[in-house]
Amino acid sequence: MADIELTIPSANPINFHQAISDTAVMPRQDIWAKLFLPDGPGPFPVVIVVPGSLGLQPHHLAHASAIVDAGIAACGLDPFGPRSVTSTVANQVQYSFAASAWDVLATAEALAARPDIDPTRIGAQGHSRGGSAVLSAASVHLAAASGAPKLAGVYAAYPWSGHQFVDPSVGSTRVRAIIGDQDDWCSPMQVQAHIHAMQVAAGDASVRIVADAHHSFDRSTPLEHISEAAVTPGAPTVYIADDGAFVPPTSDQPDSSMVDLDGFLYAINAGYGVRGAHIGGTPELAPLFVDDMTNFWLATLMPRE
Repeated sequence: MADIELTIPSANPINFHQAISDTAVMPRQDIWAKLFLPDGPGPFPVVIVVPGSLGLQPHHLAHASAIVDAGIAACGLDPFGPRSVTSTVANQVQYSFAASAWDVLATAEALAARPDIDPTRIGAQGHSRGGSAVLSAASVHLAAASGAPKLAGVYAAYPWSGHQFVDPSVGSTRVRAIIGDQDDWCSPMQVQAHIHAMQVAAGDASVRIVADAHHSFDRSTPLEHISEAAVTPGAPTVYIADDGAFVPPTSDQPDSSMVDLDGFLYAINAGYGVRGAHIGGTPELAPLFVDDMTNFWLATLMPRE
């Protein structure tokens, strides 16, 4: 297995409206990545692996290794280091969720230009905040604004679905979400609704709810309580208009000036803010996740003839 360090030219949009409707003014931002290639001749399909609020962790790299073992390249992202961020657990607005999604599409564009990568078979897998990023990156509206190749598939692990497009169309992108029924960081019901909306819009989308599983159940570490976590799992969804403007939960009028912080402050003031959440898995749950993940990517990026 070969590994190659990459610098990806991305951006820091202040919100989805800037990313979709005012792309030229986005502040530019490089991010770091490492591309892992299987043995043998390419071009290879590839999965972009996007971490959550704690940044790139050992279990993300273990998943990347499992993907490579299946004959698919993997590209692990470090969106934190170049932004001088160590964690977003206690403060999710150090950079926008739109920027997280843009990172995914910028990486897809950079990978598509490489001769060792098949540009028609690029997928993205995100965990927690990264899961939100890949679901947003699948949107036909954001993808069109970026100029990146359409993602073949996205796999959202215990994603935050607090941001959803009013038009949830994902085009040809195949989508799967997986989340535990004991998750107190993100809402399983909100994820179900997110995936169902994609299905109604004729998307190839599915969701799996895992019994007795908490947030980050794909980790082999025991369950622990993260006291500094700032979460709003019961808050109403903030929708996104086609032009990227947020629609406040208490209004039906899009507001192009609204940013992530406004939505979180609304949720806190409305009584949905919670301090502290659980994270961790069990020896039985981690292999379940790897099997589901691997089967999805084999079916999506390496289908049998």
